[in-house]
Amino acid sequence: MPPLHIKLGLVKQFVKALDKNSKAFQYLTILFPRLSPAKINGGIFPRPDIQKMMKSEEFEKLMTFKERNAWRAFKDVVENFLDNHKSDNYAKLIERLMRTYKIIGCRMSLKMHYLHSLIELFEQNMGSISEKHGERFHQEMAEKEKR
Repeated sequence: MPPLHIKLGLVKQFVKALDKNSKAFQYLTILFPRLSPAKINGGIFPRPDIQKMMKSEEFEKLMTFKERNAWRAFKDVVENFLDNHKSDNYAKLIERLMRTYKIIGCRMSLKMHYLHSLIELFEQNMGSISEKHGERFHQEMAEKEKR
């Protein structure tokens, strides 16, 4: 599974779990004024927007304690597993991510299930997966979700 698609799925589940009336969620509408409300509500963000969210200290400050723990767990997984570096404790990072996501009410999407169940099969260098491979994977996953 390409790392970008895992990131997209994890961000989608995180944003969908946020309280729509919370300051953190409202901040997303300010941070991304060009995104439609439907895309923000659905947690659909392109890669540059995810990077912008990850760098935003203000977004993190506006979260509740539980949301902040889940967000930090997500960032740890991205930085220490899904990018070009796979840390030695990646399994613990993913377990923490799954636990904190469950606490805030994230649903177990197909991508999250894949990440959790097949962790030992991931490449040593997740950042080296090609975009062509990623697109093929996206098409296959869309077909599986339709079924």
